[in-house]
Amino acid sequence: MKKTALLLAFVLGLVSMSLNAQTSTDNVTLNVRLYPIQTIVINPLQKPVNLDYTTAANYTDGVSVSNPDHLKIYSTGGFTVTVASSTTTLTNSINSIPASDITITPTAGTTNTLSGATLTAKTLGTTASTIIDSSTGGFNKNFDIKYGALGAGAYMDKYSAAQGAHADYTTTVTYTIAAK
Repeated sequence: MKKTALLLAFVLGLVSMSLNAQTSTDNVTLNVRLYPIQTIVINPLQKPVNLDYTTAANYTDGVSVSNPDHLKIYSTGGFTVTVASSTTTLTNSINSIPASDITITPTAGTTNTLSGATLTAKTLGTTASTIIDSSTGGFNKNFDIKYGALGAGAYMDKYSAAQGAHADYTTTVTYTIAAK
């Protein structure tokens, strides 16, 4: 009994000491959790894009329009940007023009210092084609896009007076960003 009392006193003493002890430090685990983002924004002031044939030289040489800072990219890590047409042809109520007559050409914009990005001109089609391929991500990276269409009289027979002041041939162009 004396041993049990002694053991009980010893255990109570340890419990009492631990209850009176003060903690001077403690720890927390801090996690910085990065989630993938890929965002592409088309400059709203550059919608729609019009390729206007207004002179004989336009029909001979073709036309193009350059849109500075047309695409704005945000990506955590490497990415690709593809372009595709919603249709195989640009159409109006009377006629059509092949989407493949249109060339999309990307170049670096004003806030673009991506090293190692590959920029490739592509003809438009319904199959997505890679125009920008970057092994690194970027914040607020702008790309200029030049839209070009054929010359050599390719569209001389695509206008009719029944169409009014001008004949509009239309398709939807979609840009898509994806993580690498």
